[in-house]
Formats: sequence, structure tokens, C-alpha cells
Amino acid sequence: MIIVTGGAGFIGSNIVKGLNERGIDKIIIVDNLSNASKHKNLNKIKFYDYIDKTDFNIKEFLANNNVKAVFHQGASSNTSVYGNGDNGFIEEEKCEYPLNVYAFSKYQFDRYLNQHFADIESQVVGLRYFNVYGPQENHKGKMASVAFHMFNQIKNNEPMKLFEGSENFRRDFIYVDDVVSVNMFFYDNPDKSGIFNCGTGHAESFCEIANALKEKYINAKVEYIPFPDSLKGKYQTFTESNITKLRNAGYDKPFTSLKSGTLKYAEILEKSGGYII
Repeated sequence: MIIVTGGAGFIGSNIVKGLNERGIDKIIIVDNLSNASKHKNLNKIKFYDYIDKTDFNIKEFLANNNVKAVFHQGASSNTSVYGNGDNGFIEEEKCEYPLNVYAFSKYQFDRYLNQHFADIESQVVGLRYFNVYGPQENHKGKMASVAFHMFNQIKNNEPMKLFEGSENFRRDFIYVDDVVSVNMFFYDNPDKSGIFNCGTGHAESFCEIANALKEKYINAKVEYIPFPDSLKGKYQTFTESNITKLRNAGYDKPFTSLKSGTLKYAEILEKSGGYII
């Protein structure tokens, strides 16, 4: 049996899909459906049972069931242990400076593991996700990816909106299928433990997403809007994961380019509104 916490969420439900593609469906999903729209993420994936997080006792469950792996994806997505990234994006303390208490909790968890890996017999892998985009993120609202919002702006006959200066705002965008692939790599290699960046290692401008969509929707336009005062001094203008450690662990697959991922995602949004079908 496999447990996926956050299994009704964006990345979690895609991991369940990845397991299903391997013929695995004896999966326990643990989540919270207070955002009722998340149930749509469960419609086309296969799992053994769903348990609300308030009813789930992990110690009791592990004691009474043969659990092969836990994919713990139940977490807030709007945080980064690297803070504003001034010191780079390497899995080292010199680069880490969380800016809110939730990021700090993740940071402390990673620090604890780094001190105890030698004493832990089970595999433990911590993945630091960068800007993930792709299907099953509809429930995230304003926190959904730029690609999601731009697609919907086009479909509403609106211009794609970008902040002024977006050509200089560069992020490490990683397609959700690649995130699943990295998770499956570690699942297949239980001898490998550690804290790893999960990004492409290549930063690209928000404008590249708009350019990709303009190739598909030739009448699409871009509107540059003023940068909000509320975000000044609080906005990450650059992220780029250092994936040396991931590559050294043996993960050698290429990552989906931003253009290819954006166009692939647009096709899914066209066909199913952005859900797994």
C-alpha cells in the first residue's frame, strides 16, 4: 500500500496518476476537501480509499498496514526556503533564508534530516519544488500558474496580462510530469536519500509563456499592467534551481521545455478544462 498526502491536490493527484500508469492503485489518499472543487482531481485517478486528514493517524495506520511508501505532498505551495534567492539556490544552509514561518518549518525539517540521515534506516527524500505548472491546478485560484491564467484570459477574449518589466522576471518553471518523474525516480531507487532541488535548472521569462501561447492562438495579445505597490520588495524576480545534486544522484532525464510544456498544457485545458481525462 502507498499513502499520498495531499493526493487530491495539484502535485499529489498527478503522483497518483503516475502510480496508476505503473499499474498501482492500492493507494490511500489523505487530504482535506474543504475546497470542494478539489474532488474533480479525484474523478479520473484510481485509489483504494480516501481519508480526511483530520481522521488520519499516521502512526496507527503504519502499525496496522503494510505501507511501502509515503508521498507527503500535503503542504502550502506559496513559500520558499531560499527566501528571495540572493544567495543562490543550492541545497546548502548558506543559501537558505525562509521569509515566513511556514517556510521556516520546512527549513527546520530539512535541517533535522541533514543531521540524522546517517541514523535513519528508511529512505527519506525531500524535494524542493520550483515553479510547477500543469493539469489539476484549477482549485488553486490566484495561486494557479501563469500559464493557466493566461490561457483563460485568451478564452475570455482578454489580453494576456503581464506586469511591466516581466521580461526581466525569470523563474524556473517545471512541468508537473517532470515533477512526477523525479518522484518516481526516487521511488525506484530506495537506496537514495537526501534533500534535492526539483526544477529544470534553467530560468526563463514570463514572456516566454505568452510567446508560446501566441503561437497557438494567433490573435492573442499581451497587456502590460503596472507592478502592484503591495508586491514591491516581496516579489521573487528570479529563481533557478541548482540541480547538480539531483543529477549526481542519477536522475538523467531531460526536462520539458517551457514552450513544449505550455503548449501541452494548453491542449489539456482545451480538451478537459485542465483535468486528467
